[in-house]
Amino acid sequence: MISHLQKFLARHGRICGKTGRFHRRPEKGVWLFPLIGSASLIWFLVRVLPKPSRATYPCMKAAAPAASGFIVWMAGVAASAFAIKKTRESWRLSRAWTAACFGALGLAALLWTSVIPQRNAGAVIPDSVLESPNEPMGTARGILPGRVAWAHDPAATNEACTNKWNDAWFLPQNNDQAVIDKMFAAVLHSAAGRQDDKAAWDAVFQFHNAGRGKGSVGYQAGEIIFIKTNATSASDNNINLTTMAMLNNNNYAMCETNPHLVLTVLRHLVNGVGVAQSDIYVGEPMKHVYKHAYDLWHAEFPGIHVIDRNFGSEKDRWKVSESATPLIFYSDRGTVLKTGSWNDHTVVTGNPVTEDKLYNVYEMCEYLINIPTLKCHARAGVTMFAKNHFGSHTRSNALHLHGGLVNPTTSQAYRQDYGQYRVLVDMMGHKLLGGKTLLFLMDALYTSDHENMIPVKMKMPPFNGDWMSSVFLSLDPVAVESVGFDFLKSEFTSARGWPRTYPQWGAVDDYLHQAADKANWPAGIAYDPEKDGAELPSLGVHEHWNNETGMKYTRNLGTGNGIELVQVQSSSAVESESPASGKPDGFRLLSNYPNPFNPSTSIRYETGSTAFVHLSVHDVTGKAVATLVSREQPAGAHTASWNGLSSNGLAMPSGVYICRLHTRTGGVERAAGLRMLLIR
Repeated sequence: MISHLQKFLARHGRICGKTGRFHRRPEKGVWLFPLIGSASLIWFLVRVLPKPSRATYPCMKAAAPAASGFIVWMAGVAASAFAIKKTRESWRLSRAWTAACFGALGLAALLWTSVIPQRNAGAVIPDSVLESPNEPMGTARGILPGRVAWAHDPAATNEACTNKWNDAWFLPQNNDQAVIDKMFAAVLHSAAGRQDDKAAWDAVFQFHNAGRGKGSVGYQAGEIIFIKTNATSASDNNINLTTMAMLNNNNYAMCETNPHLVLTVLRHLVNGVGVAQSDIYVGEPMKHVYKHAYDLWHAEFPGIHVIDRNFGSEKDRWKVSESATPLIFYSDRGTVLKTGSWNDHTVVTGNPVTEDKLYNVYEMCEYLINIPTLKCHARAGVTMFAKNHFGSHTRSNALHLHGGLVNPTTSQAYRQDYGQYRVLVDMMGHKLLGGKTLLFLMDALYTSDHENMIPVKMKMPPFNGDWMSSVFLSLDPVAVESVGFDFLKSEFTSARGWPRTYPQWGAVDDYLHQAADKANWPAGIAYDPEKDGAELPSLGVHEHWNNETGMKYTRNLGTGNGIELVQVQSSSAVESESPASGKPDGFRLLSNYPNPFNPSTSIRYETGSTAFVHLSVHDVTGKAVATLVSREQPAGAHTASWNGLSSNGLAMPSGVYICRLHTRTGGVERAAGLRMLLIR
């Protein structure tokens, strides 16, 4: 039988937990600890003593844990030596009680000095230490490289949504479909750099096809498009919403891909691009698609294929099958990914995992639109586009892939230092997964602090206690995940009172570092998920914003070639009317483009009838800056531009400006306004 002392030692790697035998050698890397610790201490003192402010530098934050651990370890060594000396002296003087006390102290100090190197070996970077803001790495992708378009409109969601039975976030009463439609159109236009739907879609298809070596061609009739959603709560077609509500209300309203955003994409593909309904597949291949989503999509587009792992009762569900052979080959070649159960350090049972089959829909489709939900995750820290492909292989679950995340086990995390194999990189770069992705569309209408929980309201500005009510779109997979990470890391902190703070773990963004630049790959790892000898190139650009207030990246600041986060205007206007003015059809103030802008922006508006039009620009205090139009105009669409100058020709400083449209037709007056951001 193993004693309590042996169990204690087993937990810290000094004795085998099964046999009770002591290890002949300490854990690999333990004897490096004194060397690393002493070097870190010397480096820290040399740098910080002359200039104490350097203690906040990332390199100093990285060195501090090893230096402090070394100091504590040295104190333990000194204490054990002192106690042993006193034990011997007391024993010679026949002071048995004193000798016993000093002996116990010496033993405790000795155990402590054994534990510290085990816990610090190889873990030089502490939790939550990131590289400095606005330090881009990798090569930006996109029609407008590195651009991430963001639409935020609180009107898209119902602030009063309770997520109780019959009032879940996915129901129509909690989503304004018209607003969501406008939000998607706005981010699509921004990411493509075009001002209408057709031009935007043509540009996106041509960019994507050129990148895949197909030439700068648009969508061709007959090409299949697969819309990949996230629906992890739906195990099979025998589980329905009523059952989920009875079992667990959290599961009933688990935060997953919003079906209303998917409906918006279907409308664009069918009505705008001209894709035949029979060429569209939609769903989560590992799971079942709930009836509420099926009914919403199928009512408007009865010819689409709603995919399912199992057959459902509806005649138009399409059952997926697995590929004939394995298609994805994990680049660690089985050294990290294994099957079995986790203990404190490694997998104790099972065989190495080196490959997986994929669902046949990935082979069939020509284009993939990935629509995950922005959430925190208890294994990966965060979950977005890359993690959404944990549902793309054909096993019954993804437990075998957890070894490639930062937190393989719920009991304790062991992979929270940078430079380790990350399975997410293989998925981002695989030619059938990330390689076929046409749009990276992130659903952040409702988000959550845990992958399997109901949505939560965000506390940080600009959400201020409401749902996130946002949609993000990019053609750069690394850039959009980096932006999502920054939002989650800024929001879910203990300072804001959140009990779950998974994004604060160390090295959560390590997969983004490695996806951006092969210089960050671990020693001995070459990412080649097709196992064809072709290593992955840079998959996009990564950096962190300047702060959660500014939310600026290097392209916003004009200081580098990293990310550009562009918040777009998703609704027609913020309107105000006089009580008796009526509401004539055709009056609209559309979003300006580009926004933010430098040096000029175009403003589009429509009048429903011939009217006197006054279009002006004001600063945030309401003071008029420039008059753009002040004359009678016929009914129809009009465009005006503002070059950032005041009426007297002075260049206006960076900041928010309000464009105001005022029309008068007979006795009817209409007014609308929109916000514009000038960046010098």
